[in-house]
Amino acid sequence: MTDEVLIRQEGHAGFLSLNRPKAIHALTLDMVHAMTAALLEWRDDPAVTVVIIDHAEGRGFCSGGDIAFLRNSALNDGGVSGRKFFHDEYQLNHLIFTYPKPVVAFMDGITMGGGVGISQPAKFHVATENTRYAMPETGIGLFPDVGGGWYLSRLPHRIGQFLALTGARMDGAECRWAGLATHYLPHDALAEAKARLAQGHDPAQALSALALTPPPARIEGNAVQIARHFASDRYEDILASLTADDSDWAAKELATLRTKSPQTCKVALRQLADSLKCGSFAENMAMEYRVASRVLTLPDFAEGVRAVIVDKDNTPQWNPATPEGVTDQLIDSIFAALPANEEWKPL
Repeated sequence: MTDEVLIRQEGHAGFLSLNRPKAIHALTLDMVHAMTAALLEWRDDPAVTVVIIDHAEGRGFCSGGDIAFLRNSALNDGGVSGRKFFHDEYQLNHLIFTYPKPVVAFMDGITMGGGVGISQPAKFHVATENTRYAMPETGIGLFPDVGGGWYLSRLPHRIGQFLALTGARMDGAECRWAGLATHYLPHDALAEAKARLAQGHDPAQALSALALTPPPARIEGNAVQIARHFASDRYEDILASLTADDSDWAAKELATLRTKSPQTCKVALRQLADSLKCGSFAENMAMEYRVASRVLTLPDFAEGVRAVIVDKDNTPQWNPATPEGVTDQLIDSIFAALPANEEWKPL
């Protein structure tokens, strides 16, 4: 279907190797469809007992979704093709989450946005010393989708809210500490791990046998401050808490938040709070699809991508410009149900 995903069987393993190195393997709709088709084919194939998601070459696992494509949709077709991308991408995320065979994702290098979406729902997600994990969407007027609401809301100490709002990058040790990686392996052990999986070894045992105790997690030293300052689901409360703290750490995080879209920061807090009320991952994805359908065509997304990725001037003009300008009515409209024939459904 596409050479941007290398699909093969090796021994007992089915491999989905992302192969778009110039874009750090950012996901296109063709890649989403190719991965979905392979997973559906292998689901009932007794020869495949484990699925491995990795990348073929280059410096990152997956940098996210095809942001340029989504912006083009927002500007030129009213978001129609962008909504199709989100719809099918979320079906892939859900398929991985509910897959009856173990899926092992190797988050070796940059793992952001859509890369989180195809690694976090795997039964095993492996971090390395090269891992750079983030959900940076609030910086471009988007929100931590692809299941981010489900995973981030369930982290301890309000770490998820901190990551969703600031877009902070975590290394492999921090991912393991926070529960966003099931194993920490050195990069040099990955080939051996994949070989053992292909040979039919039990995935949990194969990964544990090669895993290392990671270095101390830097974020652990800030866990108390994160829990205190990010305790509220009201964005203004978080900003006020940071403003009242004269520490360098609080000043740095406050400065970071001032660069983000106020609208999508409020969306992210509501998203994580609502996700905790979802009884299933499918329910969470339906909620995120409603949000994505609206946020895609609101001004902040096209403007954020322009400022950060297209023009790179890093001076987005957010609309509304302040947290106070983002009304409860606007947020409610973003989360409102879609017409029945437009709601998201799993495969």
